[in-house]
Amino acid sequence: MKKTLPLFALAFLLSMALTSTSRAQGPVAINHIALYVFDLKKSTDFYKNVLKLQEIPEPFHDGKHVWFRIGPHSQLHVIQGAASVTEQDKNSHLAFSVKNLPAFLKHLDSQGVRYSSWQGQDKQTTPRPDGVQQVYLQDPDNYWLEVNNDKF
Repeated sequence: MKKTLPLFALAFLLSMALTSTSRAQGPVAINHIALYVFDLKKSTDFYKNVLKLQEIPEPFHDGKHVWFRIGPHSQLHVIQGAASVTEQDKNSHLAFSVKNLPAFLKHLDSQGVRYSSWQGQDKQTTPRPDGVQQVYLQDPDNYWLEVNNDKF
């Protein structure tokens, strides 16, 4: 049985955290999201070079953890140990915003990273009802990621 609900819940919490700049706006703030991955090096390279996330110190120092900054007080923990790479449902995804979506798409093209609209049309964006443009891509473990130009 696929376990997509926890990732969906984490994506929801991440979206709340990224739109909130202080704990005063709510009783809960996201601290981190943990992704269990098959190949730590591939995943680290992806999040560092494709998404351009800043790697930050992690306390384990065991070669199985890499942490990234994803917000003022939020982190992404990538953890080695998944038994295999499995298919993931696109409805369960993490969403990131960029200031300049066309520039980011050029970066994806330069990295040879496939991205598409929600419907799966290569190199196309999907407009949300609020006008935000978004694309979807997958990391090396097939986790779905949305990248959009939301100004929030």
